Amino acid sequence: MEAANRGAANFKVKSVGLNIDLPQEQKPNIYQNMSLRFRYFFARKVMFVKYSMGYVCMPGGFGTLDEFFEALTLMQTNKVHPIPLVMFGSEYWEGLLAWMKDTMLRNGTVSDEDFSFIKVTDDPREVVSIMNHHRDWKEEMRRKAAKEKESEKGKGEFLP
Repeated sequence: MEAANRGAANFKVKSVGLNIDLPQEQKPNIYQNMSLRFRYFFARKVMFVKYSMGYVCMPGGFGTLDEFFEALTLMQTNKVHPIPLVMFGSEYWEGLLAWMKDTMLRNGTVSDEDFSFIKVTDDPREVVSIMNHHRDWKEEMRRKAAKEKESEKGKGEFLP
């Protein structure tokens, strides 16, 4: 989260941090200009997925995996609209992805389609491109929905 907060701070735009109360480890980083604190992981993860344009998973530990799999599961079960899930650092993630394909896919606990949510890259420019493409697609969907809503106004009304 610090990298995203730092980037936002460099461009002097709002930078929100979702922090968890832990006895050790997590403290709000200095680049956040709005800090939200959570007591429980599940509430924090829901907010991450609900308000994120996408995920960029940097090499990390169990917390990173937990957040990655939570987002993936919510998309797989159609509980949230799909967002890009970018795993940065192919060498770091290749073993996990190989295991998921060799074990989970082979045993039928996930589908090929589930892997379509995941992108792996070592190129920061590609990350930006993926996020920008998704943002543009999302804006187009919002425009279409607004247009459809506007065109539905007045239909089916009885006018004397």
